[in-house]
Amino acid sequence: MGKVGTEIVKVDVQGLLGELNKALADEWLAYYQYWVGAKVAKGRMRPQVVAELTEHANDELRHAGMLADRIMQLGGTPILEPKEWYNFTNCGYSTPSDPSTAALLNQNIEGERCAIKVYSKILDFVKGKDEITEEIVREILKDEIEHEEDLESILEDLS
Repeated sequence: MGKVGTEIVKVDVQGLLGELNKALADEWLAYYQYWVGAKVAKGRMRPQVVAELTEHANDELRHAGMLADRIMQLGGTPILEPKEWYNFTNCGYSTPSDPSTAALLNQNIEGERCAIKVYSKILDFVKGKDEITEEIVREILKDEIEHEEDLESILEDLS
């Protein structure tokens, strides 16, 4: 990271890098959970559920890219080994062993709720101290809140 870019960050950069790498692990696991869920989904409203899961998977992949870029800007290294995602994750991974659309929606709603908490915590940590990370986290948080709402609406329509 450039000298002035480093000077304007008024938080513990190593601590922030740790939190961003945990969030990165979450995004990769969420990406796969959405992606594979869309592949195995069965049941009522399948086309709508698959479309929503696919859209969310793409958002999670974009979030992972945003986080990796910021980690590198801060002089860190994004997690290089996928097997390390499980060591870093805040939210874990829910295997879609029940491919019913309702079960998949419920699993992913729980994941989004966890993500909202994670990004709210990071936002509190950087608010007013690291404007670049704050902007990135606000954008991701907005998406995660929208994801929760989208999934809850589809689940309600299933009922």
